[in-house]
Amino acid sequence: MSTSDKVQGPASYFPSIEKTYGKPVAHWFALLNKVKDQKHMEQVAFLKEQHKIGHGHANALVAYHRAQNGS
Repeated sequence: MSTSDKVQGPASYFPSIEKTYGKPVAHWFALLNKVKDQKHMEQVAFLKEQHKIGHGHANALVAYHRAQNGS
């Protein structure tokens, strides 16, 4: 696999997130849709405090979700 084939950015965390928390990333994106009007770090705090997601994983989910939704 060449460097150009490797997943980079927030999506590179997805396999670890799914393994660690036992839910597909789509689950977390659905939760983020419920708080889509909040700021980036408010969404990160929501995942950390309400769902016990680690900071790096929460930040990756929020960053990817916001990029996909033009936020």
